[in-house]
Amino acid sequence: MAKKNMDDLLKRRMSAAQQASELEVGNEAYETMFQAKANAAAPRFCELPINSLCPFRTADIGFHPYPPEKLRAFSQQLAEQGIYERIIVRLIPNSEQYEILAGHNRTEAWRLTGHSMIPAEVVEADDARAISIAVATNLLRRQDLTIIERGKAYRALLIESNRNGQRNAAYPTFGENRQRLEESSGNSTSGDFRQKLDGDSDGETFGENHQRYNARKIVADFFGVTEYEIRKAIKLAALIPPLADILENSPRKLPIACAERIADYDADSQRAFVEMCTIEGYVLNKSTIQKIAHTCPPPSAEHQDIYAAWRQARADEEMRRAAPPKKIAFDRRKFAPYLDKLNGDEDLEELFLEFLRQRIG
Repeated sequence: MAKKNMDDLLKRRMSAAQQASELEVGNEAYETMFQAKANAAAPRFCELPINSLCPFRTADIGFHPYPPEKLRAFSQQLAEQGIYERIIVRLIPNSEQYEILAGHNRTEAWRLTGHSMIPAEVVEADDARAISIAVATNLLRRQDLTIIERGKAYRALLIESNRNGQRNAAYPTFGENRQRLEESSGNSTSGDFRQKLDGDSDGETFGENHQRYNARKIVADFFGVTEYEIRKAIKLAALIPPLADILENSPRKLPIACAERIADYDADSQRAFVEMCTIEGYVLNKSTIQKIAHTCPPPSAEHQDIYAAWRQARADEEMRRAAPPKKIAFDRRKFAPYLDKLNGDEDLEELFLEFLRQRIG
């Protein structure tokens, strides 16, 4: 067999294994987190028009598309080697459109090569399984995900887990899950929504609280992280887009400790902090944010009140910096000949004070 044919055969075999693995990981995540068997019809293999594909929209899973430079490089690779790993999609009911569950970057890179059709694997999946497929492989394999990308993925899984656990009516139609996500979270997920997600809201039964706790533990165990990491990531996922962009792309301007405190505020209140993070030569610090939170407790505060607290905190900090230091420092080496004759630094301090009283009064 010619070397080129052998290479193609090996690539196809490897891509088939990757394809199976991608779906298997999603199914395993679904079965683990939702305690249900992924019993569905066998996937259908076909080629689909790229224009018939829609980005994943069942939940906000947070994954960013490749940046232009990386996408162009990926497109060049596909142009040279072909596309061996099919994307995974599901049909949107009552339409001829398909929702991409896995393969958004493959789809866009393949489009850039000039193709109008793309190899696809069409699966039947409810919202819970679709979310599992969409997030599992990325969370397990991609090391370049930001904490906010991870937070949104964890959040989508926990929302769906909670919804499944409380369901006592007919299964919702496609798209209801996204509507509920927007209604319950939107960009103000730091208040009542996060309390509900973490099982800390008032009026909950012990069973509901325990169920949500177990869901976090299951997610943490499956992805090899701690529950604290999940809670922290979900909290930061509540940042409004401008602040999330600063944290992800210019972290020096927004320390993560400050971002966590800001995430306690609702979306409207958070907008007051955007300007603070964009001042050249100035960086927010934990002490300033703590003083703002003390003066303007979250989850909601007027912008002018936040700005006033911020200005006062900065003024206090400048006064503290301008104040003389609390301790007087001397070169210890100059006192070395005398230290052996004293009983320690306390004696030296007392002698020095006595000297000042005699000389200055």
